[in-house]
Amino acid sequence: MYHKIRDMEQRKQEIIEAVISKAWEDNIYRKELIADPIKAIEKLTGVKVELPEGKTLVITDQTDKSKIYVNIPAEPEIENMELTEEQLEAVAGGGQRIWSDFVNNLFPNLKDCITL
Repeated sequence: MYHKIRDMEQRKQEIIEAVISKAWEDNIYRKELIADPIKAIEKLTGVKVELPEGKTLVITDQTDKSKIYVNIPAEPEIENMELTEEQLEAVAGGGQRIWSDFVNNLFPNLKDCITL
């Protein structure tokens, strides 16, 4: 069972990589992906994309290297999260490391632009 889940996750990763690679090399596909992401992904990969009810998929073009892009993520639903013992200890201690890791992973380029 573990191997089947791992293989599925690997396949999903490969699909995402294929979509990104195609968008990097093909401007027409990139425009299709932005205009109708589900249709473009399904057409390229042959897999069915099913979003949870009430959700939409938004693709933004962040290929302009002269710009630094920052996405503002949705706030986590902490009441629905299951934390590991280590994460619980970090939160109890102020949670600075978790927040730091979160910010560094989401905004790696922005940090380099801030001068204090």
